[in-house]
Amino acid sequence: MVSVTFVTKWCHIMEMRRDVFQAIADPTRRAIIGLLSEQSLNLNEVAGHFEVSRPAISKHIKILTECGLVMVLQKGRERFCSADMDKLKEVDQWLSHYRKFWSRKLDALGTFLERDDAEDRP
Repeated sequence: MVSVTFVTKWCHIMEMRRDVFQAIADPTRRAIIGLLSEQSLNLNEVAGHFEVSRPAISKHIKILTECGLVMVLQKGRERFCSADMDKLKEVDQWLSHYRKFWSRKLDALGTFLERDDAEDRP
């Protein structure tokens, strides 16, 4: 028999492992973020934009909520979802290193091509 303490700790570890990178790894979740970035929708409206089951969309919403990218607000019997784009700053910060790297490489390539072009002129 599994102890309640073990299950609680395991669930806590799984929640801690969810991050924004896990959320954006899935194309359906990226599409949900894009959809919700434009307007707040209830779960049925979100599910209506996809060719997967409503329970599947609910699982995606749960992961997005755990990652902090989607907020769910209960209004009466409806659950409305909206995107919290601030969490994507984490991705932007991670990408900034690669943006700088590729900018330097492309600048160097441009300089090389300009120099090479100038040498070819009579």
